[in-house]
Amino acid sequence: MLKLVNISQQFGDKVLYEKLNLQINTGEHVGLIGQNGAGKSTLIKIITGEILPDGGSVELPKNQTVGYLDQYVRVDEQLTIYEFLTQAFAKEKAIEGEISKLYEEYSRTPNDTLLEKAGKFQTQLDQSEFYQMDTLIQEMAVGLGLDVLGLDSFLKNLSGGQRSKVILAKLLLEKPAILVLDEPTNHLDDKHVQWLTSFLQNFSGTFLVVSHDQHFINEITTHIADIEFGTLTKYTGNLAKALKQKEANQETYMKRYEAQKKQIEKTESYIRKNKAGSRSKMAKSREKQLAKVERMTPPTNQIQPNFDFPYKEIVATFAVTTQGLTIGYEKPLLKPIDLSIRYGEKVVLKGFNGIGKSTLLKTLLGKIPALSGEFYYPANTKIDYFEQELTWQSPLQTPLQYLEEKFPSTSYKELRRQLSRCGLNSQLVQESLQLLSGGEQTKVKLAQMTLQTSNFLILDEPTNHIDQKTKESLQETLGNYQGTVLVVSHEQEFYSSFVDRVIDIEKQDTI
Repeated sequence: MLKLVNISQQFGDKVLYEKLNLQINTGEHVGLIGQNGAGKSTLIKIITGEILPDGGSVELPKNQTVGYLDQYVRVDEQLTIYEFLTQAFAKEKAIEGEISKLYEEYSRTPNDTLLEKAGKFQTQLDQSEFYQMDTLIQEMAVGLGLDVLGLDSFLKNLSGGQRSKVILAKLLLEKPAILVLDEPTNHLDDKHVQWLTSFLQNFSGTFLVVSHDQHFINEITTHIADIEFGTLTKYTGNLAKALKQKEANQETYMKRYEAQKKQIEKTESYIRKNKAGSRSKMAKSREKQLAKVERMTPPTNQIQPNFDFPYKEIVATFAVTTQGLTIGYEKPLLKPIDLSIRYGEKVVLKGFNGIGKSTLLKTLLGKIPALSGEFYYPANTKIDYFEQELTWQSPLQTPLQYLEEKFPSTSYKELRRQLSRCGLNSQLVQESLQLLSGGEQTKVKLAQMTLQTSNFLILDEPTNHIDQKTKESLQETLGNYQGTVLVVSHEQEFYSSFVDRVIDIEKQDTI
């Protein structure tokens, strides 16, 4: 269904791949994994034709469609959700139009050939899902939580996350030959991730998925494609099986590497000792043999992120309290909120996408005004905030320039140190922000958080783009943080180890 042949790609001095190869066969459910910056999203863009590789080719069967989840695709904002979703059946609608034309022509000029043509088109429609369109749209809307928004809602009135779900729904309804999904769970809550998991498990077609949600990837895949150090390895089985096989392969490689290293050292020692003596001929012969040896690449240790959010102590019983707080824009999103979070408590905010989690955080931060009600912080509260949107005022700035602007009194050396601690090497800190992967950009924002003292951390979906090692490091840091933590996250595996309380703002449970 899809073949990548000798794909090479480089951005500036950053080499992503050299002669990368991948074959995906009919019916395979493939998860694409790799550390932040390995080039997963770039590879997706090469497959979909959004960018051309520096070298190599993408091979697809003729007349096969690739359906790509592009969360930033331009849409007609005057359409309702229902009207937009019916576009998934555009081909069938066109056939229906042709049938009508043929019957209209037949009424003017009776000709059996016209009826025969119309009959063939009708058979095509009968064999498609066209007449189940409304049922399928309704099922998809319920599965992804669009029914709550109302199918008669206009696209122009939707948030970015809600629009992403609508685009995903249309793509799934289209059922392309190959489905390509880049982080499809980013705007879904637990309930809708479970529904998508079940849908993809039962999907009869072929798909390639990028996701940092390990549980999700493990549940839906039959194969794993792992990008590491510019090369790609394909494993049979789900993520758990692939990682087990990868670990075994690494152990075997390490043994072979160490054995070769010892043999080379032994040979080099022999050559040094005997180059000028009676055995010089033998030493020269071994030197020639050694020059022909294909040396194994030494294992590379990637930077392990290590976060530390500086803490400034205050004396307080409650970190934040609200009284009749009504949030929203023109109209309320929720009923008035009476919330109390004790100082030092670690709380997760959950609820379906679009209900108002991010709006609540932005209201508490004073970024948008409350419609009514009040909220209170104790004196000397210092908030450190992680915003989920990866938008930059000056995307051409490097991470170093960005942090220098934010912290002019902090030394260049300290800024470099914090970026390195957050998993960004010396090459990446000199790249422009727009050329960094989503995970690398997230690390820049986390590095910014490590440069300011706080006693209250507020994080909005911090795990959307980061790899497993970064996730585990952030998880440990938040668990050890002495102040208050308020997190919005759809990943239970991420927050379950450190959270004291989960608040479902849809039900306003345990507030």
